[in-house]
Amino acid sequence: MPLLSRLLVAAIVIGGLLVNVSTPAQSRASHRRAVKTVASTRAVNAEEMQALLKRDGTRPLLVNFWATWCDPCREEFPDLVKIDKQYRPKSIDFIAISLDDLADLKTAVPKFLREMRATMPNYILSVSDPEPAIKSVDPAWDGAMPATFLYNSRGEVVYKHFGRLNTVELRAAIEKTVGMKDQKAEGTKQ
Repeated sequence: MPLLSRLLVAAIVIGGLLVNVSTPAQSRASHRRAVKTVASTRAVNAEEMQALLKRDGTRPLLVNFWATWCDPCREEFPDLVKIDKQYRPKSIDFIAISLDDLADLKTAVPKFLREMRATMPNYILSVSDPEPAIKSVDPAWDGAMPATFLYNSRGEVVYKHFGRLNTVELRAAIEKTVGMKDQKAEGTKQ
């Protein structure tokens, strides 16, 4: 190998090593920036929950009702975290509403969300009787969980699923809802 080629290869290797060298403080700082904040959880009453479900005409909303004691909820949550990471930055809002006991607000719920690396806003429904709140979301919903609802930007339910969801089906519903929103926006531009 000619001398110039060897010097070029050496420069590339040394340059690559120098780029990857950082002090421990720099490494910790970049790690903190790279790690997204874990979802915080706060209690909401039935009226506050209804306010969360209202749409302002800009973005669709995905809502998942779940609980830490619900096995299908726990099983589907990693898929929901992936969907949140994929769609929330560009097209939908996403919130999770736990039906755990209010006592779990500082214990089981945040522990589970940390384990899942969930970053979507999370709420615990704080009501003495959850049935009226459940019926206000959907009169046909009997409270079975998990329950997932997708609202379009006008606040209309365009997809709902009770039980462990099929992520392919949910993604198709999101794409269709986002596409409909984009088509509406394009139609107003013409």
